[in-house]
Amino acid sequence: MRENYTLTRLYIDAALRQNADISLSKQQAHYLGTVLRKGQGEALRVFNGESGEWRAEITALSRKGAMIRAIEQLRAPKAAPDIWLCFAPVRKHRNSFIIEKATELGAAELHPILTQRTQFSRLNIDKARLQAIEAAEQTERLDVPHIHDVARSGIEAYLAAWTPSRRLIFADEAGDAQPVMTALQNMPRGPAAVLIGPEGGFSAEERDILRAQDYVTPVSLGPRILRADTAALSVLTLWQAALGDWS
Repeated sequence: MRENYTLTRLYIDAALRQNADISLSKQQAHYLGTVLRKGQGEALRVFNGESGEWRAEITALSRKGAMIRAIEQLRAPKAAPDIWLCFAPVRKHRNSFIIEKATELGAAELHPILTQRTQFSRLNIDKARLQAIEAAEQTERLDVPHIHDVARSGIEAYLAAWTPSRRLIFADEAGDAQPVMTALQNMPRGPAAVLIGPEGGFSAEERDILRAQDYVTPVSLGPRILRADTAALSVLTLWQAALGDWS
């Protein structure tokens, strides 16, 4: 089985079953034929986020498209831990970093939210989804995180639809919250989410709204103010170590 890990790995939006013939996109055909210089008869690995990972074989390849055939299942389906990342969009390249690293760290869903101090309100969701797919392909992940459209109505409206059984870990820059590791060590396992604010932090009004919710756990990330993307990476890493699939 280990030799299969050297094979090219692609995410496909198609059903996977033994001997299924699957059409690839023009972009994927270009990647296989022009970039990787693959040819007919060569093997690769494919996954669709639902059916595990499969060994497949290229049956046709041209500039216009490609066909592959699923041969055998290599790994059974396995979902990521039930952890979400909720974040205020930041600068374009920083958003890309957040999406890539959140995918690598196993976030199941990504929720971009506009807050009162969000300075960069645009996020190309289609591009973000492609970035998540690429990160999943490269990190042996069997699924791809679901990236939601930007929630534009603010924190209060967003929390109105929240399910209280999901613990929300709120990175509070005020400095009077408990250390993040202390909070995680005292937190029961179960559905959770991490909330990271914009570069200017949360407003006093937003902090009051968050702290008034029983399911919210404010945490401190230490004596230094971290950038939004660094904070997201830090809390996800610690959650995985304490309560996720690293523990």
